[in-house]
Amino acid sequence: MSESWIVGINPVDGALSNDAERVSEILVENGQRNPRVHELAERAKALKIPVHHRPREQLDRLAGEARHQGIAALYQPPPLAGESDLPELIEKAGHDALVLVLDGVTDPHNLGACLRSAAAANVTAVVVPKDRAVGLTPVVRRASAGGADRVPLIAATNLARALRTLKDAGVWITGLAGDTDKSIYDMDLKGPVALVLGSEGEGIRRLTRETCDFVAKIPMPGTMESLNVSVATGIVLFEALRQRGVR
Repeated sequence: MSESWIVGINPVDGALSNDAERVSEILVENGQRNPRVHELAERAKALKIPVHHRPREQLDRLAGEARHQGIAALYQPPPLAGESDLPELIEKAGHDALVLVLDGVTDPHNLGACLRSAAAANVTAVVVPKDRAVGLTPVVRRASAGGADRVPLIAATNLARALRTLKDAGVWITGLAGDTDKSIYDMDLKGPVALVLGSEGEGIRRLTRETCDFVAKIPMPGTMESLNVSVATGIVLFEALRQRGVR
């Protein structure tokens, strides 16, 4: 992957904390007074990363629709892992393996929010289809609040095959859908588990659903038929943690 600009305090903090060798330059807005921005700039200098001050307009152009908060970093992202990396990640996590699979989530704000929840829940890996995901854009990184640098993101060439790889590694797979009687609160989400969520409109695809071991829903007694996928992700991940006794 070629270098790209990541913007915002938390994304830049995550890059400096977890992958500083891939940061080649920091830009700080002229006249910036935010103490966190100054702390990041000083940390970058200590790491021998060049820090330059630039007009706000330049950072606005780099950030696009993302909010830069007065700081940007030129970053060389590592190549995304593939489904062949899953067995090692599952083996390392052991009985606590918890995988999030996102089938068809293409909105960068939603993907970023899901990565943020995944990082908060100490998820083993997040799996997305290689051709049906937005990628780690500046907007995704900004929305993830640093989560994009804290959880492995797997770009699966074939999502059904990736799910079968998880099964072969001893992972039980539960897909979320609204047209089932089974509630997530009735599911056993302890042990090695993968949770599969789709987009708000289409949900998980037919082949993906057929590969799941179970299908469950989030009970919604109100008048809404569905939840934003990032909200649903938070609910189901932390239900799994509750069942596992995480305090």
